[in-house]
Amino acid sequence: MAEVPWQASQRPASAVLIDTFLRDGFAVIPTVVTESQCDAIAACVGSFDSDSPGTRSLLTHDWCRTLAETLRAHADVDALIPAGHVAVQCTYFEKSVDKNWLVPIHQDLSIPVRERVDHPALRGWSEKEGTLFVQPPAELLETLVAVRVHLDPCMEDDGPLQIVPGTHARGRIDAADARRFRRDGPVVTCTVDRGGALVMRPLALHASSKATGTCRRRVLHFVFGPPALPYGLRWEHAAGQQIGLLGKVDGMDGVCQ
Repeated sequence: MAEVPWQASQRPASAVLIDTFLRDGFAVIPTVVTESQCDAIAACVGSFDSDSPGTRSLLTHDWCRTLAETLRAHADVDALIPAGHVAVQCTYFEKSVDKNWLVPIHQDLSIPVRERVDHPALRGWSEKEGTLFVQPPAELLETLVAVRVHLDPCMEDDGPLQIVPGTHARGRIDAADARRFRRDGPVVTCTVDRGGALVMRPLALHASSKATGTCRRRVLHFVFGPPALPYGLRWEHAAGQQIGLLGKVDGMDGVCQ
């Protein structure tokens, strides 16, 4: 297979993009990977269980860590992520009429860590796919940035995310207030083209409906955070300095490992 270079954009990010992200807690970037790169990534995720809607453990794969570095070097993505942040999680989601679900309004409150630490500021311990998750204070969650890379067009009938703008700045929101914010609105439906990305603060209230169309919605959901954590916590995985920012993906046989 021919080489697929994952090259980062070198043009400067627009002030409008940055202002939108700061105000609303999310922004859509039309293109972060090319069509051929989407095909290469899809070949990697195609090996996962076809009966599963996704997996949370992609950062254990070299190709995923390389992609995280390339995203971090993209001019628009880089403008929305604090300096020094590294990729700390990547989850793969696949939604279609055959693998379908809805997600009620919520915030992303849990982070993956290497071991349990007893501290009064930490709560909501859980285990998913063999990885420990914990809910840290809002002050830490406010520093995180998620980058959702779309491998397929995600239109109105494909179960796109719906976000309540500005709620990322309200700290932790209880369930009753979350429902009220969604009811009162506004709620923005975030459609994204193939190869584009939705960049968001995990504390922004968001939901998604079931897919009603005939297409798949495949998404890689990266989370970027500070390399060091408080309270003695350590990230389960972190991809930051050890991979070249402009590395090339050679044959897929050597990438999907």
